[in-house]
Amino acid sequence: MSILIGVGVVTTVTVFYLSRKGWHALHKAVGITPGVLIYQDASAPLLLSNISWQQLKLNKKYLKSLADEQLHQLQRIDEKVSNYEAYQKELQAQKMTPAISEQQFVLHKMLHTRLPEILSSYYQLTTISSKAKSVNNKALAEAGKLLQEILDNIEKRLDSLLEQMEQQKLQDLRVMKSYMDSHNH
Repeated sequence: MSILIGVGVVTTVTVFYLSRKGWHALHKAVGITPGVLIYQDASAPLLLSNISWQQLKLNKKYLKSLADEQLHQLQRIDEKVSNYEAYQKELQAQKMTPAISEQQFVLHKMLHTRLPEILSSYYQLTTISSKAKSVNNKALAEAGKLLQEILDNIEKRLDSLLEQMEQQKLQDLRVMKSYMDSHNH
């Protein structure tokens, strides 16, 4: 009798666990988070009052002149920087201090110094142009193109850095597996 009760309890717990995992997988497949009551459309226009930054320190005033796709791109960049910073903190927690490469140094300088300066310059240009009697559309178009190229460059550099970190961790796992395989005999 106790075996039947034990089997029943294990079966119930297993069914509950698998159902919950399936429910979460279904939500993840359609792009929503279980437990969150307000869902936001990722392609919907962003409101500056609702934007929060995890890592980047950007003046919201300078973001007023940006196109919606550029705001979305800045949020993607911020998320990637957050992932990178979390990786660095994890290494520090493991008492590992990796040497900072030139690529990492340059990217840090671009994100935390140059990007705010660039956004400020772009904002000032758009403000001056909107107040000027003769609006120079050619200058505004060029400025917008230059800003987009800068954002694309930063995001490409971040992607490259994250890929390098991923490849390094994969290589570390391969080395550890090789080591363990060589000591199994």
